Amino acid sequence: MLTGVIEFRIDRRSGVSTYVQIVQQVRQAMRLGLLNPGDRLPSAREVVEATTVNPNTVLKAYRELEREGLVEARRGLGTFVTTSLSSEATTGDDAPLRRELAGWMGRAREGGLVVEDVDALYSAVRDEHYPAEERP
Repeated sequence: MLTGVIEFRIDRRSGVSTYVQIVQQVRQAMRLGLLNPGDRLPSAREVVEATTVNPNTVLKAYRELEREGLVEARRGLGTFVTTSLSSEATTGDDAPLRRELAGWMGRAREGGLVVEDVDALYSAVRDEHYPAEERP
């Protein structure tokens, strides 16, 4: 199978460990349907070359994803996605909720909000609807 579409972006100033960022980005790509069952994750070497992180960090992230049952390492072949976290009805490019959110984002930007404002507003509203005890 082809490698799924994912390009890791590591924020060294975020306070979130690098391996957790990799795990979170794989989960997000799976939720958005960018990674699907059968897709191969980039090799540790490919991730290291693109991000300059330690290979052990990449392997730790991949082991965590494997422990969660989301991917499977196949000796000599790579690490492959084994399940789907996406719901095309809610996260696909044509999904009504996605279109509404894209429209809202456009209005927020036109209204002068910067990304930090959008993040703060999103977090506040999310927390109203999804209390911390309901989140992993």
